[in-house]
Amino acid sequence: MAENKILNDLNTSLAGENEDTQKGKFLTFHLAKEDYGIEIRYVTEIIGIQKITEVPDMPAFVKGVINLRGKVVPVMDVRTRFGMPTRDYDDRTCIIVVDVDDKSVGLVVDKVNEVADIPDHQIEPPPRTNRESTRYIQGLGKIGNEVKILLNVQRLLFSDELTMPGEM
Repeated sequence: MAENKILNDLNTSLAGENEDTQKGKFLTFHLAKEDYGIEIRYVTEIIGIQKITEVPDMPAFVKGVINLRGKVVPVMDVRTRFGMPTRDYDDRTCIIVVDVDDKSVGLVVDKVNEVADIPDHQIEPPPRTNRESTRYIQGLGKIGNEVKILLNVQRLLFSDELTMPGEM
């Protein structure tokens, strides 16, 4: 299955990277009709969708937790976080496991694309709007004729209304 090969290649690439070689590298993924990216330095691994255990009294975008090799990891559906229509998970749906401030969180995305090099001079500031979801945008990365919406992982994970299981 081609999707598994992509995941294996990305995980191998992530394991071999160090801080200096990660500068300007973004893991790109697809949500709805757009491509997004997050700094590769936050990504620890990419896994296929698996059983998510629901946790009561969480925001709608926190789908629950998974058991990842004995560690309980909260899982956030990025579509729901952005107020997008939900969709059924399929064989292309992935969980991107990120680590910020020694806290691991899984991000459910429609599909993972690739690791892309986007140097600083190809990143524009985000548009200024009053929309809630734009506060998660770090910038707009230009790759050829395409634009990737680059997300600020810390703001995405640690906003005022979000306390992940284990932080209570």
